[in-house]
Amino acid sequence: MAKSYPLVPASDPPMDPQNIWVFGYGSLMWRPGFPFLESRPARLDGFSRDMCLVSIHYRGTRDKPGMVCGLRPGGECRGRAFRIAPDQATQVIGYLDDRELISYIYIPRHVAIELDSGARLVARAYVADAAHDQFAGQWSDEVKAQHIAQGEGSEGRSLDYLANIIEHLRELDIVDANLETLFIKAKALS
Repeated sequence: MAKSYPLVPASDPPMDPQNIWVFGYGSLMWRPGFPFLESRPARLDGFSRDMCLVSIHYRGTRDKPGMVCGLRPGGECRGRAFRIAPDQATQVIGYLDDRELISYIYIPRHVAIELDSGARLVARAYVADAAHDQFAGQWSDEVKAQHIAQGEGSEGRSLDYLANIIEHLRELDIVDANLETLFIKAKALS
């Protein structure tokens, strides 16, 4: 039986089937795991990156949950966009849904992004589900840091995940002061 994932909200704009993009703001920046035609720095308005999701699979366990990034409403987020070949779109989206929707903490969305060239287009992104019980956007940095310091799951440590995000943001000349502060607090606890 095929898995059933949440649908993209009907109010989201459609993606151009001949110009398919995926927006990455966390681990997709350094480990997309799918074939792509090009990768470009990109900006998403209306959402910001936050370590706001409890991880019980990839970066933690149920006994020692970690944290992972999500997009939450407000602000802007700079990351990386990947263009997908139209004939590979079904496989790539299927792969991403399997990867990102493992515990349904994200909602797949079609969002307007701007590439570093100034081109504006619609891309697929995975946005934090603020109604999910693993949403922790309201937690203090101290509580988040404790979870980041302790979390280790099938894909490694939550602290290493956060370090990788910061490193790849710096490669794009992006400084995320909130993540940098959170990393310092979590590292001090590890």
